[in-house]
This record gives sequence, structure tokens and C-alpha cells, in this order.
Amino acid sequence: MIDLKKIQEEVYQNKVNKGFNVKDVNLEFCYIHEELAEAFSAYRKNLPDVGEEIADVCIYLFGLAQILGVDLEGEIVRKIEINKNRQFKMIDGKMTRMDDGKVISVNKN
Repeated sequence: MIDLKKIQEEVYQNKVNKGFNVKDVNLEFCYIHEELAEAFSAYRKNLPDVGEEIADVCIYLFGLAQILGVDLEGEIVRKIEINKNRQFKMIDGKMTRMDDGKVISVNKN
């Protein structure tokens, strides 16, 4: 299994070594958005580099997590468990999140 914590640290260290941004959190969010748009564009155009573009999104996320002091690996594992336990039901053709029989949220799709 991959050690995401180590990768997160390596991504951050590469940013430091190359003189890339490690201070402006807002800018990092903008970079992530830009990389996600590039991945979507590659997907939409059926380009062979869609995987590389998705990797760029992850790399920026790892860097941001390190800047913010977030254990991304731990958060991913925790969130996967939360999602496994969530209940959904199809209501009026829309996937709806439920909790104790009550509607929590409706998927906008």
C-alpha cells in the first residue's frame, strides 16, 4: 500500500525545493481548480493525458494538505468509513441521503 503521508511530505518538500508557493492558501485552491479544469478538458477531448492531469490535481491536494497541517491519508480513510455508513434512497428520481428515515440532502443531478 502507498504511504500517502510520505507522498504528502515529498510533494511539499518539492514545492519548497523549487521555490513554489507554500504560503498563499487561496492561491493553492486556485491552482487545484485550474488543474481540475485541465483534467476535465483532457477527459472531454478524450486525450491520453487525462491520468496525468488527475495526478496533478492530487499532487496539488497533497501539497495543500501539508501546508494546512492536514493528515490527508487519515482524513480519506475516515471519510470513506463515513460514506460507507450513509444511507441513500431514490426519491422522485433523485438520489437522496437519509438519516433515521429523514431526508438529509438531495443529489442535485
